[in-house]
Amino acid sequence: MTADLVAKRVTNVLAPQVLVIMMPPVVGLIAQGWSGAAWGLMASAFCGGVPAAVIAVGVRSGKLDSHHIVDRARRTGPLLAAVAAVLLALALLVVLGAPTLLVATVTAMLVALAVTVPITLRWKISFHAAVSAGTVVVLAHVLPPWPTAIAGAAVVGLVCWARVRLAHHTPAQVAAGAAVGALTTWATLTAFGVG
Repeated sequence: MTADLVAKRVTNVLAPQVLVIMMPPVVGLIAQGWSGAAWGLMASAFCGGVPAAVIAVGVRSGKLDSHHIVDRARRTGPLLAAVAAVLLALALLVVLGAPTLLVATVTAMLVALAVTVPITLRWKISFHAAVSAGTVVVLAHVLPPWPTAIAGAAVVGLVCWARVRLAHHTPAQVAAGAAVGALTTWATLTAFGVG
Protein backbone atom coordinates (compact mmCIF):
# COMPACT_ATOMS: atom_id res chain seq x y z
CA MET A 1 0.00 0.00 0.00
CA THR A 2 1.44 3.37 -1.00
CA ALA A 3 1.85 6.26 1.43
CA ASP A 4 -0.72 8.32 -0.48
CA LEU A 5 -3.30 5.54 -0.22
CA VAL A 6 -2.66 5.21 3.52
CA ALA A 7 -3.02 8.98 3.89
CA LYS A 8 -6.33 8.95 1.98
CA ARG A 9 -7.69 6.15 4.14
CA VAL A 10 -6.63 7.86 7.36
CA THR A 11 -8.19 11.11 6.14
CA ASN A 12 -11.49 9.37 5.37
CA VAL A 13 -11.73 7.08 8.42
CA LEU A 14 -10.76 9.83 10.87
CA ALA A 15 -12.60 12.68 9.16
CA PRO A 16 -14.21 15.29 11.46
CA GLN A 17 -17.73 14.15 10.53
CA VAL A 18 -16.91 10.55 11.42
CA LEU A 19 -15.38 11.43 14.78
CA VAL A 20 -18.17 13.84 15.72
CA ILE A 21 -20.78 11.19 14.89
CA MET A 22 -18.99 8.31 16.64
CA MET A 23 -17.52 9.97 19.74
CA PRO A 24 -20.60 11.18 21.72
CA PRO A 25 -22.41 7.81 21.93
CA VAL A 26 -19.16 6.03 22.77
CA VAL A 27 -18.34 8.54 25.50
CA GLY A 28 -21.92 8.38 26.79
CA LEU A 29 -21.83 4.58 26.85
CA ILE A 30 -18.51 4.43 28.70
CA ALA A 31 -19.47 7.13 31.19
CA GLN A 32 -23.12 6.24 31.87
CA GLY A 33 -24.14 3.06 30.09
CA TRP A 34 -27.00 2.79 27.62
CA SER A 35 -28.77 5.96 28.75
CA GLY A 36 -25.55 7.89 28.16
CA ALA A 37 -25.23 6.31 24.72
CA ALA A 38 -28.78 7.45 23.89
CA TRP A 39 -27.93 11.03 24.86
CA GLY A 40 -24.77 10.71 22.79
CA LEU A 41 -26.75 9.57 19.75
CA MET A 42 -28.89 12.68 19.99
CA ALA A 43 -25.76 14.84 20.13
CA SER A 44 -24.28 12.94 17.17
CA ALA A 45 -27.36 13.43 15.04
CA PHE A 46 -27.14 17.19 15.33
CA CYS A 47 -23.41 17.85 15.75
CA GLY A 48 -22.22 15.39 13.13
CA GLY A 49 -25.24 14.30 11.12
CA VAL A 50 -26.55 17.71 10.14
CA PRO A 51 -23.17 19.09 8.97
CA ALA A 52 -22.44 15.83 7.12
CA ALA A 53 -25.79 16.11 5.32
CA VAL A 54 -25.14 19.75 4.39
CA ILE A 55 -21.72 18.81 3.02
CA ALA A 56 -23.13 15.81 1.10
CA VAL A 57 -25.71 18.05 -0.56
CA GLY A 58 -22.97 20.55 -1.41
CA VAL A 59 -20.80 17.85 -2.97
CA ARG A 60 -23.69 16.39 -4.98
CA SER A 61 -24.67 19.83 -6.28
CA GLY A 62 -21.07 20.60 -7.26
CA LYS A 63 -20.77 23.54 -4.84
CA LEU A 64 -18.18 21.72 -2.71
CA ASP A 65 -15.07 19.90 -3.97
CA SER A 66 -15.35 16.96 -1.56
CA HIS A 67 -16.62 16.06 1.89
CA HIS A 68 -13.25 17.33 3.21
CA ILE A 69 -13.89 20.80 1.71
CA VAL A 70 -10.32 21.27 0.54
CA ASP A 71 -11.13 24.69 -0.98
CA ARG A 72 -11.03 27.00 2.05
CA ALA A 73 -13.17 29.63 0.32
CA ARG A 74 -16.10 27.20 0.25
CA ARG A 75 -16.00 26.30 3.94
CA THR A 76 -18.10 29.22 5.27
CA GLY A 77 -21.61 27.90 4.55
CA PRO A 78 -21.02 24.38 5.86
CA LEU A 79 -19.24 25.76 8.93
CA LEU A 80 -22.12 28.09 9.74
CA ALA A 81 -24.49 25.13 9.39
CA ALA A 82 -22.27 23.18 11.79
CA VAL A 83 -22.32 26.03 14.31
CA ALA A 84 -26.12 26.24 14.10
CA ALA A 85 -26.47 22.45 14.51
CA VAL A 86 -24.14 22.37 17.52
CA LEU A 87 -26.02 25.29 19.11
CA LEU A 88 -29.32 23.46 18.61
CA ALA A 89 -27.87 20.24 20.05
CA LEU A 90 -26.52 22.10 23.06
CA ALA A 91 -29.85 23.82 23.71
CA LEU A 92 -31.71 20.51 23.52
CA LEU A 93 -29.23 18.72 25.78
CA VAL A 94 -29.48 21.45 28.41
CA VAL A 95 -33.28 21.77 28.27
CA LEU A 96 -33.82 18.00 28.36
CA GLY A 97 -31.37 17.47 31.23
CA ALA A 98 -28.57 15.55 29.53
CA PRO A 99 -25.58 14.36 31.57
CA THR A 100 -22.98 17.03 32.31
CA LEU A 101 -20.23 15.22 30.41
CA LEU A 102 -22.18 15.31 27.15
CA VAL A 103 -23.21 18.93 27.66
CA ALA A 104 -19.53 19.74 28.28
CA THR A 105 -18.47 17.75 25.20
CA VAL A 106 -20.90 19.56 22.91
CA THR A 107 -19.93 22.89 24.48
CA ALA A 108 -16.30 22.03 23.71
CA MET A 109 -17.28 21.46 20.07
CA LEU A 110 -18.89 24.89 20.00
CA VAL A 111 -15.88 26.56 21.62
CA ALA A 112 -13.53 24.86 19.13
CA LEU A 113 -15.71 26.09 16.26
CA ALA A 114 -15.73 29.60 17.75
CA VAL A 115 -11.94 29.60 17.51
CA THR A 116 -11.39 27.69 14.25
CA VAL A 117 -14.11 29.23 12.07
CA PRO A 118 -12.73 32.80 12.20
CA ILE A 119 -9.21 31.46 11.65
CA THR A 120 -10.19 29.42 8.58
CA LEU A 121 -11.72 32.48 6.96
CA ARG A 122 -8.16 33.87 6.70
CA TRP A 123 -5.91 30.81 7.01
CA LYS A 124 -6.63 27.13 6.34
CA ILE A 125 -6.42 25.62 9.84
CA SER A 126 -6.90 21.84 9.90
CA PHE A 127 -10.30 20.72 11.17
CA HIS A 128 -9.13 17.10 10.90
CA ALA A 129 -6.36 17.84 13.41
CA ALA A 130 -8.59 19.93 15.67
CA VAL A 131 -11.37 17.36 15.90
CA SER A 132 -9.03 14.41 16.35
CA ALA A 133 -7.15 16.18 19.15
CA GLY A 134 -10.38 17.25 20.85
CA THR A 135 -11.69 13.70 20.62
CA VAL A 136 -8.58 12.38 22.38
CA VAL A 137 -9.05 14.88 25.21
CA VAL A 138 -12.68 13.83 25.69
CA LEU A 139 -11.78 10.13 25.60
CA ALA A 140 -9.05 10.74 28.19
CA HIS A 141 -11.82 11.90 30.56
CA VAL A 142 -13.65 8.56 30.38
CA LEU A 143 -10.80 6.10 29.78
CA PRO A 144 -7.49 5.73 31.65
CA PRO A 145 -5.92 9.14 30.94
CA TRP A 146 -2.26 8.37 30.25
CA PRO A 147 -2.68 5.36 27.96
CA THR A 148 -5.45 7.21 26.14
CA ALA A 149 -3.33 10.35 25.75
CA ILE A 150 -0.32 8.40 24.48
CA ALA A 151 -2.32 6.31 21.98
CA GLY A 152 -4.37 9.38 21.05
CA ALA A 153 -1.26 11.46 20.38
CA ALA A 154 -0.10 8.78 17.94
CA VAL A 155 -3.47 8.86 16.16
CA VAL A 156 -3.48 12.68 16.01
CA GLY A 157 0.07 12.54 14.63
CA LEU A 158 -1.09 10.09 11.96
CA VAL A 159 -3.99 12.38 11.02
CA CYS A 160 -1.65 15.37 10.79
CA TRP A 161 0.81 13.40 8.66
CA ALA A 162 -2.00 12.32 6.31
CA ARG A 163 -3.27 15.85 5.79
CA VAL A 164 0.23 17.14 5.03
CA ARG A 165 1.06 14.11 2.84
CA LEU A 166 -2.00 14.79 0.69
CA ALA A 167 -0.97 18.48 0.42
CA HIS A 168 -4.26 19.62 1.97
CA HIS A 169 -2.44 21.41 4.80
CA THR A 170 0.98 22.62 5.84
CA PRO A 171 2.69 21.38 9.02
CA ALA A 172 1.81 24.70 10.69
CA GLN A 173 -1.89 24.31 9.82
CA VAL A 174 -2.15 20.82 11.30
CA ALA A 175 -0.12 21.80 14.38
CA ALA A 176 -2.39 24.80 14.96
CA GLY A 177 -5.50 22.67 14.48
CA ALA A 178 -4.30 20.04 16.94
CA ALA A 179 -3.37 22.68 19.50
CA VAL A 180 -6.71 24.48 19.21
CA GLY A 181 -8.69 21.24 19.41
CA ALA A 182 -6.82 19.95 22.45
CA LEU A 183 -6.67 23.23 24.35
CA THR A 184 -10.25 24.36 23.80
CA THR A 185 -11.60 20.93 24.69
CA TRP A 186 -9.43 20.62 27.80
CA ALA A 187 -10.35 24.15 28.95
CA THR A 188 -14.07 23.53 28.41
CA LEU A 189 -14.15 20.18 30.19
CA THR A 190 -12.12 21.66 33.06
CA ALA A 191 -14.54 24.58 33.34
CA PHE A 192 -17.41 22.08 33.61
CA GLY A 193 -15.50 20.13 36.26
CA VAL A 194 -15.85 16.80 34.47
CA GLY A 195 -13.29 14.06 34.53
